[in-house]
Amino acid sequence: MKLRPEMTGEALTRLKRARGQLNAVIEMMENGQDCREALTQLAAVSKAIDRAGYKIIASGMRHCSAARDRGEQPEMTEEELEKLFLALA
Repeated sequence: MKLRPEMTGEALTRLKRARGQLNAVIEMMENGQDCREALTQLAAVSKAIDRAGYKIIASGMRHCSAARDRGEQPEMTEEELEKLFLALA
C-alpha cells in the first residue's frame, strides 16, 4: 500500500516532532546534561514514533475497509495489516 498524504498527515506530524525531540536528546548527550532529562525525552521520542506507526496502520485499515465496502480489492489483506501491527508491538 502506498503512503498517501491523506493517510499519513498526522503520523508525519508526530514523526517531525519526534525528530526535533531526538535532536534535543543528542544535544543533551553531547553537552553532558543530566541523564534523567535525556532519558525522559528519549522515552517521549520512542512513544511518538510508536504512535506514528499505529496511526499509519489504523489509516491503512480504514483505507482497505473502505475499498472492500466499495466492492474493490484492498491493497493489503487483513493478515498483512495484522502482521505490520504486531511488528510495532
